[in-house]
Amino acid sequence: MDTLLPVASGGAAGPLTADELRELYSLMVAVRHLDTSAIAWQRQGIIPGYAPELGQEAAQVGSGYAVDTTRDFVFPTYREMGVARTMGVDMVAYMSTHKATWHGGLYNPLESRLAPIQAVVAGSVLHAVGWAHGQTLAAGSDATTDGGLGVALTYFGDGASSQGDVHEAMNFAAVMKAPVVFFVQNNGWAISVPTERQVAGGSVAARAAGYGMPALQIDGDDVVAVVEATRRAFAHARAGNGPVLIEAMTYRRGPHSTADDPGRYRSLDEERDGAGADPLERLRQRLLADGIADEAFFAEALAAAKAEEEQIRTGIQALGSRPGTEMFDLVFQETTPALQAQAANWREESEHV
Repeated sequence: MDTLLPVASGGAAGPLTADELRELYSLMVAVRHLDTSAIAWQRQGIIPGYAPELGQEAAQVGSGYAVDTTRDFVFPTYREMGVARTMGVDMVAYMSTHKATWHGGLYNPLESRLAPIQAVVAGSVLHAVGWAHGQTLAAGSDATTDGGLGVALTYFGDGASSQGDVHEAMNFAAVMKAPVVFFVQNNGWAISVPTERQVAGGSVAARAAGYGMPALQIDGDDVVAVVEATRRAFAHARAGNGPVLIEAMTYRRGPHSTADDPGRYRSLDEERDGAGADPLERLRQRLLADGIADEAFFAEALAAAKAEEEQIRTGIQALGSRPGTEMFDLVFQETTPALQAQAANWREESEHV
């Protein structure tokens, strides 16, 4: 872990227990199996598109594991399925976006503490900072009231870090001391462009110094390191010390999306060399070496993941189209007389179909 600026560690949880390590492994297996299955679903026509996260399970599960869902809020991109699963979001409702049934997901953001899936590159960082600033306004002068502030956790990639929205969000958050953790999954590629060709200096974390913001560059394939770093960042922000940037160094082992062919811009040898050790296998070896788990545990975790995937697939296939009247119920805060008449006509026609 490379700390570019000091990060307050007060309030951060202690070392992970054996039970927590086993839970992290089970979560990573569930995410890995669901992720690879979603690609198959796309090929089978069950869903029209999907953004894989193969190789990023540790970064997503580890960071999502640090969230306090009673007070924090997470702002994802289109590739945070592992975060959603770790937070306990209903995965059929989550995958409804990839089914093209409902934009942003059918889950309730307020209940799950996960904002709607954001397809706009770097768009989620602005929403996160706005919500986080609201926490400081609500707390007033005492940030330690009731155990500290709610913290926003927002995700983006190395490619998205080049967007102007990220600069605006970081600058505002740092100036206003907003309790937000910027979590960068540097997976080496901005679709087909390698990091070194679009991130000046090669490090997103290094930019934080320009905002006077603490930053951590971590091994994003080590789930324990990710949990510990995210907890430290949350403790810093929760205490009213302002934002933190985490850059998790990982690797996108598959395509950018199911519409992408990575063979057009990198060879298999380059992919193998860049990917490094499998994050799931790394944790497995650690559990074995420490005597925390055995082969029976690993087999049970995989069986549970397969059973869960089957239930989710069945649920996704059962999703139908949404009623057209939802446009009037959910889009407009106040409907005009013309829209009310249109909605009434639509409902009447729907009843006779």
